[in-house]
Amino acid sequence: MSYKETFQFWLENPYFDEETKKELAAIRNNEEEVQDRFYKELEFGTGGLRGVIGAGTNRMNFYTVRKATQGLANYIIKQGGQDKGVAIAYDSRRFSPEFAKEAALCLNANGIKAYLFDSLRPTPELSFAVRKLGCISGIVVTASHNPPEYNGYKVYWEDGAQVTAPKDKDIIGEVKAVTDWNTVKTMDEQAAKDAGLLTIIGSEIDDAYMVELKKQIIHPEIIKEMAEDITIVYTPFNGTGNVPVCRVLDELGFKKVYVVKEQQMPDPDFTTLEYPNPEDPKAFTLALKLAKEVHADVVLATDPDADRLGIYALDTKSGEYVPFTGNMSGMLIAEYLLREKTKNGTMPENPALVKTIVTTNMADVMTEKYNVKQIEVLTGFKYIGEQIKLFEQTGSNHYVFGLEESYGCLAGTHARDKDAVVAVMCLCEVAAWCKKNGITLWDQMLNLYEEFGYFKEGLHTVTLKGFSGQEQIAKIMSDLRAEQIASFADLKTLAIKDYESSISKDMTTGEESPITLPKSNVLYFELENNSWCCARPSGTEPKIKFYMGVKGTSLEDADEKLETLKAAVLSHVKVD
Repeated sequence: MSYKETFQFWLENPYFDEETKKELAAIRNNEEEVQDRFYKELEFGTGGLRGVIGAGTNRMNFYTVRKATQGLANYIIKQGGQDKGVAIAYDSRRFSPEFAKEAALCLNANGIKAYLFDSLRPTPELSFAVRKLGCISGIVVTASHNPPEYNGYKVYWEDGAQVTAPKDKDIIGEVKAVTDWNTVKTMDEQAAKDAGLLTIIGSEIDDAYMVELKKQIIHPEIIKEMAEDITIVYTPFNGTGNVPVCRVLDELGFKKVYVVKEQQMPDPDFTTLEYPNPEDPKAFTLALKLAKEVHADVVLATDPDADRLGIYALDTKSGEYVPFTGNMSGMLIAEYLLREKTKNGTMPENPALVKTIVTTNMADVMTEKYNVKQIEVLTGFKYIGEQIKLFEQTGSNHYVFGLEESYGCLAGTHARDKDAVVAVMCLCEVAAWCKKNGITLWDQMLNLYEEFGYFKEGLHTVTLKGFSGQEQIAKIMSDLRAEQIASFADLKTLAIKDYESSISKDMTTGEESPITLPKSNVLYFELENNSWCCARPSGTEPKIKFYMGVKGTSLEDADEKLETLKAAVLSHVKVD
């Protein structure tokens, strides 16, 4: 059917409720809006669904959520996993509780048990719950750090990580195979409970999660010693982080924790935030105001589903608060863990740190110093979670830490996804260690630069919405592949790694070699002087992202080199 025919089908079919039809009738004469809502089905990608809330096949709504769940249910039944059940969590966004319940009841109608949290919970706690409850799968309803009009739906497998190949493609196939809306099942909530198919979970999982988090603390005695001296400002961005973050910091003994009141409670409209993303400096406006009032040492923010952490730290020389990228905060935690575990003899045999291909190269130097194996994976924390599973299956290595540039990291293996709650906890321990040694987190970051090198990374994002935007993103990638760029400014290209074709080309010799990582629409340029850049369409948003990294001789030199590289990269990007 054409998008116009699909639009009419939704208007006329008795399967769809009257509110949905009323919403669609209101846009009947807006051709562009009708096309955008119906020109395709909201894609169930390798991470699940994410899109704008509203009526239509290309929107997040009860029907698209239920259809995706029916596909997942069909796959679970084929795997014989219906008795293990599915854990389900949700965040503070519009319709998150309703979508979560809709997913649970669809599973129940297919004879699959569902364990539904009684209120909003962080994404990493869902990852933990899947393994704690012995489930076959997990679902979390969240749009992470996206704007308020978005919601999403992420799928996890029994190892607690988001699904990877080949399961991701198999599940996508099952979802696409659901073509008749009338075959999508649901059932009454009370009937599901009476049949023992729907179980509400809560504090018992919270308590077990807290126990695992606190196992990652190395020096509880330092926290107790500095508990009265260190001042922490925290904002959960009106999401799921407030309760677990405040609880774990309180149980560890931190005394001076100030939460931004305007952003403390769940708010689906994110009223005080233009964009609830810890990567956005504007999102820290209220937190920094509070930090100056209470003379905070560190300012922390978790995104709405509490899997990403952003920080600012005090620079005592200027009296200002300095923003940290995800690479910087990740390196602070990693260096502390590697150093202290080595020092006190708790480093496991064959330790490994896992990072994504667009994460800082400072990790390369750091892991070499501490004799820790470094493993690189594709962008997406699910690939880091997959490595934890492989380590357990093969015994080849022991996971110590994992991080990605987009403000996500994981200490410990209690979860198999990035965990901002454990990141807050670890970073506060590092801050306490710094305070004890008479320095700030910013001072310690400068120490790392001096020891390992002035690595600096950047990200430029181009947003191209709708059908035409999708076409433009595809053309940008096609043009970059065809151009075979020999240099960016004065930086010669040493190799081009095309993860879609799985070929790495040596630009000096012309020799080609295979890439062993899974296929992905990513183009990576290895450049001279520890520099690099990378182009990658987002898997969850209408965006194409350009990553880049350099190594300088000082902060100023690194800044200058990064700006030069950024300008060179963008000169090759043509947007209509």
